[in-house]
Amino acid sequence: MTCVDVDEQKLEKLRRGEVPFFEPNLAELVKRNWPHRLDFTSNLAQAIDGREVVFIAVGTPPQEDGSADLSHVLTVAEQVAKTAKHDLALVTKSTVPVGTNERVREVVRKHAKHHISVVSNPEFLKEGDAVNDFLKPDRIVVGTDDDKAFEALSRLYAPFNRQRNRLQRMSPKSAEIVKYAANALLATKISFMNEIARLCDVAGGDAEHVRLAVGSDERIGMQFLYPGLGFGGSCFPKDLRALVQTGKELDVELTVANAAWQANAGPVTFLIRHMEGDLGGLKDKVIAVWGLAFKPRTDDVREAPGLRLIREVVKRGARVQATDPEALNTARAQLQLDGVLDQVKLVEDEYAACEGADALVLATEWSEYRAPDLPRIKSALRGRHIFDGRNVLVPGAVVDAGMVYRGMGRPQRGA
Repeated sequence: MTCVDVDEQKLEKLRRGEVPFFEPNLAELVKRNWPHRLDFTSNLAQAIDGREVVFIAVGTPPQEDGSADLSHVLTVAEQVAKTAKHDLALVTKSTVPVGTNERVREVVRKHAKHHISVVSNPEFLKEGDAVNDFLKPDRIVVGTDDDKAFEALSRLYAPFNRQRNRLQRMSPKSAEIVKYAANALLATKISFMNEIARLCDVAGGDAEHVRLAVGSDERIGMQFLYPGLGFGGSCFPKDLRALVQTGKELDVELTVANAAWQANAGPVTFLIRHMEGDLGGLKDKVIAVWGLAFKPRTDDVREAPGLRLIREVVKRGARVQATDPEALNTARAQLQLDGVLDQVKLVEDEYAACEGADALVLATEWSEYRAPDLPRIKSALRGRHIFDGRNVLVPGAVVDAGMVYRGMGRPQRGA
């Protein structure tokens, strides 16, 4: 396999076995396979020469209206079409809206001198568990009407189909819709449970009890049914907006997907209201924040709820002392762009982040934060409040340590 990129510095790092972002087990996988089975180059012509299958795996960032920017996808398609010296399958791995396959075909028809079959093959990799998802996929969706191209993909994916056939063949349009539909449904479960947590908060219920009872229904299940500060990352927010915008373009109102996106802003807002009430306002307060990545096991801070919370508390006059096991550098860059870095102190040690703080907010459920030394936190804090934005701490233990606990949709304890 040969990977192509235009960034020579990134390519040099990869050739040394250095992955330029944090993803568990990926660096080890690269080192184990380079240079015998894996190579990195900026020479597209050389990379695709003699290859049966070429994947497009570039970003599709959101535009102002929420639609996906396909410029990178179409540019790569044009370059491959112009460069190819033989027939091949051009496979779109990037997350793209329905109809993209046809647009890529138009580009290919215009520039190709050989037969190039355009296939839709969306990826379903979770950040933080991407290697496992790749090696043990739930399904492999292949959208094509070309039997020869499907046969090539079948042979390529054969090592992952030994226990059972995970290949699901369908039309390119169906394949393009699958990725957006899957992410929208998962995001909707998160937003729905967060709204139920808000109801519990106001009505006096306990969202943890509700979650366990609802998730016990096998038709529903426990996955993505955890109240928290909302979803973030590079997929759910972007894909929801792109799906809604695609619906608008086709005159289909996707009200549920749009509501899931709109509801995602709520949890951070509601927690900050509690913080203001419990702390007597946020002006001149020092807030410790544990967790900056949008989820554990990644350094990705795009759309991260923890950063959203930091921006809001700084806007209200607070200072922040924050930490994260992997995302300090990416968070520093983003907070600099946000214009709030001068009010945020980033530290490597979670207990150092608590020194002199009026409250602690747990924003990302890293395993390192699930069973902390509560007396040590109590000794470091100036105040007594812990705001558990992921409901991973044991409320009784927090209270026994002499502090006040407030979770998401859970009754306050220790006041």
